[in-house]
Amino acid sequence: MRVFTNPVGSGSLWFDNLTTAEGTPVAYDPQARAFVPMPPFCINREVIGCNWIAPEQGAFCRSCAMTALAPDPAIDGAMANWAETEAAKRWALDNLGRWHWFRPEDPGTRPVFHMLAEDTAPVPMGHAQGVVTISVTEADPVVRATRSQALQERYRTMIGHMRHEIAHMLWWRLSLRDDFLDAFRDMFGDERADYPAALQRHYENGPPPDWSLRFLTTYASAHPHEDWAETVAHLLHLTDITDSFVAAGLSSPDLPDRGWDPYAEPDSERLIHIAASLAIGVNHINRSMGLADLYPFALSEAARRKLTFVHDWLRRGAQGL
Repeated sequence: MRVFTNPVGSGSLWFDNLTTAEGTPVAYDPQARAFVPMPPFCINREVIGCNWIAPEQGAFCRSCAMTALAPDPAIDGAMANWAETEAAKRWALDNLGRWHWFRPEDPGTRPVFHMLAEDTAPVPMGHAQGVVTISVTEADPVVRATRSQALQERYRTMIGHMRHEIAHMLWWRLSLRDDFLDAFRDMFGDERADYPAALQRHYENGPPPDWSLRFLTTYASAHPHEDWAETVAHLLHLTDITDSFVAAGLSSPDLPDRGWDPYAEPDSERLIHIAASLAIGVNHINRSMGLADLYPFALSEAARRKLTFVHDWLRRGAQGL
């Protein structure tokens, strides 16, 4: 993610800012990829702290307009959790917008989001026919940590959930093309395999012993659909780690130059090599504070091939190239 210029003074702005350091209200224009100091602001600004602009006064921004169902405000913590969830959605959408997904120049279908709070039962997260269902309760760090431990996951965040579930929607979009499915099946396997049965086997038996040689995560080994979604999410993790590293003004001998744009890089292998090298360095920094690794994953040769495949399709897929 970039670091943005203050439109009304000195200093920088970060992606989630609502005001400048001096208190001037600002909002993010996702088309210009810049902050602006004037309304119209999103109607959800006062409701959940949305900091994007709207097309007109009293309207939703581009991101909030994609949310068809909002959580029940009567459920404890629902509004605060929804605010965190929408912030993660804006981040993920802006990442994908760097490759033209879901922007005005993208001729395809946009995702529709159902943001649901859990009351007496869990909300299954997933995608079906363009609709992405998200449990906003996962924004609660205690809930998320408990589930992460129960599922023996090393990484679980709302941005991660957004990237993963939107990835399923991207697969659906790409599957409408004549040239995608055969290539996908060659790389990931046949997605027509029984999905409920595959998940049941995964949860009952766990991943195959050699999963780390063929997949990024244990969950990716469950089914080709999950392998795709995990790989897309990881490509977005790695690309945005690298973009944020560059935007923060940090340097590394692995970077081609200080102005390099990871989202504009056409060479998939080059991008993945640089991103992995930077992630190792940042992991080392986290350890100095006794924190978990920022990116606690190893990239096997098979995983790198899948990341390269995903990068190629995400870069050209939104505009049908």
